Amino acid sequence: MHLDHSGMEILDDGECRSLLRRSTIGRIVFTLQALPTVQPVNFVFDGELIVVKTSSASRLATAASDTIVAFEIDDIDAEAGTGWSVVTVGPARRVTEPAEIARLSTLPLRSWAPGERDQFIVVRPRLITGRRIPDRVPLRAPRS
Repeated sequence: MHLDHSGMEILDDGECRSLLRRSTIGRIVFTLQALPTVQPVNFVFDGELIVVKTSSASRLATAASDTIVAFEIDDIDAEAGTGWSVVTVGPARRVTEPAEIARLSTLPLRSWAPGERDQFIVVRPRLITGRRIPDRVPLRAPRS
């Protein structure tokens, strides 16, 4: 196990990709009107692409096309003090090719948000990093 300078376990590329394959909710970070914006999204990790479906009129579809974005997933248990996080950075683009739209339409991607989702956005991760809070020995209760 490799630890970073703060004592967090560094996840290797394979573990990060495995967590991306198993997760369905993430946060995409993009720039809107020169400010960083974070939006929760349903997604699927399709081999090498993070796939999101949104409305063609959404802020996400407008701002996160042909630009660099960050994408984050995590699982945190605050009570147990455990958890992990994976962050990716890479170019995002709107999908316009009919054959690619047809292929992406077969993926198990379901949106929880209401409304029509008619636009695919794909992110190709160029950088993938992950951290996990390592297991710790439980703290003893102070003596009285």
